[in-house]
Amino acid sequence: MTVPADHPPVAEPRIGVLLVNLGTPDAPTPAAVRRYLAQFLSDPRVVEIPALLWQPLLHGIVLRTRPRKSAHAYRQIWTDAGSPLAVITAAQSAALQGAFGPDVMVDHAMRYGKPAIADRLAALKAAGCARILIAPLYPQYCAATTATANDAAFAALAEMRWQPAVRTLPPYHDDPAYIAALKASLESGLAALDFTPDAVLLSFHGMPQRTLALGDPYHCHCLKTARLLSEAAGRDLILSFQSRFGKAKWLEPATDATLAALPGRGVRKLAVMAPGFSADCLETLEELAIRGRAAFHAAGGTDFAYLPCLNAGQGGVALLRHLVSRELEGWSRLS
Repeated sequence: MTVPADHPPVAEPRIGVLLVNLGTPDAPTPAAVRRYLAQFLSDPRVVEIPALLWQPLLHGIVLRTRPRKSAHAYRQIWTDAGSPLAVITAAQSAALQGAFGPDVMVDHAMRYGKPAIADRLAALKAAGCARILIAPLYPQYCAATTATANDAAFAALAEMRWQPAVRTLPPYHDDPAYIAALKASLESGLAALDFTPDAVLLSFHGMPQRTLALGDPYHCHCLKTARLLSEAAGRDLILSFQSRFGKAKWLEPATDATLAALPGRGVRKLAVMAPGFSADCLETLEELAIRGRAAFHAAGGTDFAYLPCLNAGQGGVALLRHLVSRELEGWSRLS
């Protein structure tokens, strides 16, 4: 069929993959952190307090005090290339380019900050992606992470006249490939140490206790990941939850309290791993590797090691390739 001369250009059909992570400020400065936190902490999936009550507190207290402290924390981990989370997520995306054939484009976005999900979805659509896999990189499902990433994607789709077909990556907390990747990372990390740990601690991001009562499966997913990794590694592992915020009761045991208590229980040499994070970030590199180390030593610990996330290493990229390939099944041939 002959296309009319005045017909809008139509790109050749392709498939898009959009890796999504949490986000990061543009710079380790109070102003940049304030912009980031204003977006992050205004998300009703993240702070489940009525806006009429929360917004005055957010803008009257939190955003006046927290950005300076957080900026100091970001400065301790910032690299010449930028925020570790941004750098690693971009590297993961780059490592997957071409892995699924010439018709599949891989891109990345952040739920908060840049590059924005809406912007990257629009770019994929403009490049001819008639089908897009949205892949939140959270192994354990949580409404405050997985769901809000999908919310942002769906909101962007709602603004499109011609929408692409979409799929979303499900949680992979118990996927054998994920557990195998964690096992290999744990074993290689321990083998590289110059001491033998008395214990290994798995620290997952915390959530308010009420989220469990409301039906969020996150706590159960974390426990299952820990159990499967313990069985695969053939060793006992300690589990805790980090990053408490506010006065509400959070999932326990808390990582900070656990680190302070372990030396008194005879654990003087410790290795820490954060299997719920797909890429190292503020919560792993500053909260665990810097402040966690200091707290453990202050409590009487003698040796401490933080074992990096899967990141864009060989095992991490292989896992992402496995997960994406599985979700693209049936889309390999475009009609």
